[in-house]
Amino acid sequence: MSQSSQPSRRRLALSAALIAAALAGAVAPTAHAAAPVPAPTPATAPAPDMDGVTAALNSAMANGAPGAMARYSGPDGVRSRTAGVRDRVSGAPMDIHARFRIGSVSKTFSSVVLLQLVDEGKLELDAPVDRYLPGLLPDDRITVRHLLTHRSGLADYTDAMFNQTVPGFEAVRNRVFGYQELVDLSLAEPRTTEPGAAYSYSNTNFVVVGMLIEKLTGRPVADAYERRVFKPLGLRQTSYVHPDTAIKGLHARGYLHPDEEGGALVDSTEQTVSWAQSAGAVISSPADLNTFTSALMRGRLLSPAMLDAMTTVTPTDTTNTRFYGLGLRRYDLTCGTRVYGHTGTVQGFYTYAFSTRDGRRSLSALANTSNHGAANTALSGTLEAAFCGKKPAAAKTTAPSARTADGAGRITRGATGYAAERDLAERF
Repeated sequence: MSQSSQPSRRRLALSAALIAAALAGAVAPTAHAAAPVPAPTPATAPAPDMDGVTAALNSAMANGAPGAMARYSGPDGVRSRTAGVRDRVSGAPMDIHARFRIGSVSKTFSSVVLLQLVDEGKLELDAPVDRYLPGLLPDDRITVRHLLTHRSGLADYTDAMFNQTVPGFEAVRNRVFGYQELVDLSLAEPRTTEPGAAYSYSNTNFVVVGMLIEKLTGRPVADAYERRVFKPLGLRQTSYVHPDTAIKGLHARGYLHPDEEGGALVDSTEQTVSWAQSAGAVISSPADLNTFTSALMRGRLLSPAMLDAMTTVTPTDTTNTRFYGLGLRRYDLTCGTRVYGHTGTVQGFYTYAFSTRDGRRSLSALANTSNHGAANTALSGTLEAAFCGKKPAAAKTTAPSARTADGAGRITRGATGYAAERDLAERF
């Protein structure tokens, strides 16, 4: 055998061995080799029932809203519906591009900013609030987490402020409060629970969240919203203008029902919203709210750990369909879909802004009234229609309406939606 032929024969032998091993491996994988696991096939989401969305908007109008609108965004694109008017004087129709006051949906924006600060190591969720704002609260057991979950026990100062809705609103329409003034109003009232004991919704919690944001960033909360949320997501129709009173550009006007049923509606559009600030003074649009809730659920604003913390929820009532996390509501719909977001009440406007946990589907809806519970409840029917699709005919004919009340007179969940969250006192 010549020396020149040996390398060639070695290569042939090696090639044959590799082929044999590959063939053997194809027939019988070794014990250590894991067979590839196919990616799970996502369940097909039902198509949104836009006729049902329209019915919910019309029901909101039948129950006292001058106008209403909803915008759905999903894998198949954007669909929107409007009804009624955005301005009762001019008669201008509701416009899906109109901006409006989003009320307590602002709480989710505030939570995102504060949780970003947790991510950055600037504060701890389970640390006492008084560590960062010394002497502000009379109980050092109240933690940052208690604020974000409405379990601090701090009384909601708006209960007394808006016990009479229209006179209460007119008293503060143009007033500018300091954060400390609002906290003092709360501390003058008895606390609702021991810290951590139970869920009790209170705007005071998110006033304190605003104070924390400003203390830790050294900047106004408006700056934190802009730099950390609005600009990164391209939310060009979203702003925080406190204490300016006007909504710039195309916008819906808001209307309050008077305390005496049957009286003329009160235009409540221009106001400082200083009574709420970081608890409820953001202005936005349907498209921007879809973008915000979807981006949040997709993990664009928080680390995975913080988003998990934010979406870890506890029940808020006995229906076992409503839950609250960190500045975030979860609703469990009749079709089994879970949606995350927030409701928003500010005088003249009621908002729903929710997304599925994967961020692939989102809905925002508005009625331009706020203190007429039946209208707000009817509007919640947009969630069922958008996320659950068309219901069987039998379900539509046998389910109760949104006006169905329990023995205590509270409006309960029915065919057109869930009882509206009472973020503020309401007369009807």
